[in-house]
Amino acid sequence: MFGRIAPRYDLTNRVLSVGIDIYWRFMLVRAVRRVNPRFVLDLATGSGDVAFAVSRGLPGADVLGMDFCAPMLVEAEAKKRDRFPRVSFRQGDALALAIPEQSVDAVTIAFGLRNMADRALCLAQIFRVLKPGGNLFVLEFSQPWPWVRPFYNFHLRHIVPAVAGLLTGDKGAYDYLAASIGAFPARAALSQEMLSAGFTGVRATAMTLGIVALHTARRGPAVS
Repeated sequence: MFGRIAPRYDLTNRVLSVGIDIYWRFMLVRAVRRVNPRFVLDLATGSGDVAFAVSRGLPGADVLGMDFCAPMLVEAEAKKRDRFPRVSFRQGDALALAIPEQSVDAVTIAFGLRNMADRALCLAQIFRVLKPGGNLFVLEFSQPWPWVRPFYNFHLRHIVPAVAGLLTGDKGAYDYLAASIGAFPARAALSQEMLSAGFTGVRATAMTLGIVALHTARRGPAVS
């Protein structure tokens, strides 16, 4: 599905979010900068927007973007050219990361955790590859404030697929978007899943009327 929409993915995101996705990435990068990691793994990197944003915000860090979808990585490489020498891309499965244990300072994943077939396994893999004291940053759709919900649900179910269908020719992909957002856990529930995976310092910050949330967590230091 993501392979089919890859060539028009960025344009569609800008239109559907009315450009607010730029602000969401800014808030993610600002949080990452606070911990100043040297090596960042960006999972579900898609066309690379988060990997590039992290690299701009942390020019001294190495960033590896991974995604299961090869056509998305083609788009990412085309955008990279020679402008981001410390960003690299690799095809990979977030449920079976081919990355050494405790080798990553920070993991980012934007609008990708929702698409994992097994969230618990994905979180376990992230925990495994993070160094003790390493940080996880999850930017994801969430459940909006109650008074917004009826309008938001109408927008997701009717407006988003119609507009995206015109832009990509694939309305079904964005019918999936609405269904996946509706089925995704609220902030407190996702925070509990992260705690169950072993993370500490779990925090969720709602943005844009609760439509999106930034979840942060830490792999605690090793116990001697």
